[in-house]
Amino acid sequence: MQEESASASARPLDPGSPLTRDTECSGDGRGRAAVDFPVAVVLPAGGSGERMGLPTPKQFCKILNRPLISYTIQAFERLSWIGTIVVVVAKENHDLMLNIVRKFHHTKVKVVHGATSRHRSIFNGLQAFSNNTDDSLTPKPKVVIIHDAVRPFVEEDLLLKITLAAKEEGASGAIRPLVSTVIATTLEGYLNHSLERAKYRASEMPQGFLYDIIFQAYQRCSEYDFDFGTECLHLALQYCGTNAKLIEGPPTLWKVTYKRDLAAAEAIIKETLSASACVITEAAAEAVELAGTLQKNLATQGMVVTDVIPYANESYTDCLSKTRNFIQIAVRNVVQKGEWIKRLRCSRNGSTF
Repeated sequence: MQEESASASARPLDPGSPLTRDTECSGDGRGRAAVDFPVAVVLPAGGSGERMGLPTPKQFCKILNRPLISYTIQAFERLSWIGTIVVVVAKENHDLMLNIVRKFHHTKVKVVHGATSRHRSIFNGLQAFSNNTDDSLTPKPKVVIIHDAVRPFVEEDLLLKITLAAKEEGASGAIRPLVSTVIATTLEGYLNHSLERAKYRASEMPQGFLYDIIFQAYQRCSEYDFDFGTECLHLALQYCGTNAKLIEGPPTLWKVTYKRDLAAAEAIIKETLSASACVITEAAAEAVELAGTLQKNLATQGMVVTDVIPYANESYTDCLSKTRNFIQIAVRNVVQKGEWIKRLRCSRNGSTF
């Protein structure tokens, strides 16, 4: 199994700066306060997207010039209490995924190769931690979250509930009410029986586990479950006796599956981006301080600052300008009345204000 992560030289952030994407972007810090143990993520992304009917696997389809999987990664990466994000892709998409990591400056991602089935691919992702216990990029987590690469609309509140429940119970998962009645058919194509919908729920993602439990479950997993199983919670129950805590999730947990889903996802992303912005700031203390003040003031006006980035090169700024609202803060030394002074300059999507 090959694995690779974005090199430090490819990362746009100054590692010495106290203000980075992964420390300033999780709102009021509830996650940081509640999660005092290591948490990692495994994103299986090796599917071919046959139901989408497109030559490009759905996780790599672009929405507003950005691949769908990049939005999903960002949903996790912006949370300070989330550590490494292992993305599992088909071998032929390995270089494509690395290019996405570099282009969109995902600093927490490690890419590993998938396998012939979903469960085998997830196990490969889990082994990225067990095989590298001394690797600072993939330390063994206390809790691991498993999520679909094509479910980009996952919120911190749900992730926090899933994570804390997994730590206490050993396993947890999101559920939703069934929309349609489930029926069983005969071999001849006739109705056999139907299930009472009120008694059942749809199993969704994300799902959380104590790492040792889900890893052990996969070690004990039968070949049949590896090849035909789809439910991680079932493996934890069957092979480790761990009964998952089930948590009702919001309607936004839906999975991009068909072409029409891409249009719906684009509409949601546009609406979200119109009410949010990222702030790009130099490392100077004055710029950092202004960024913090600006973040609070914009929040009172209903605009969410999703990222505060202490450094971005020209190519990254150009990339942001095509997909997101951004505010750039710079400090310049100028001469005024014979004295050198510092002047703060703010611009929004390139226009000074």
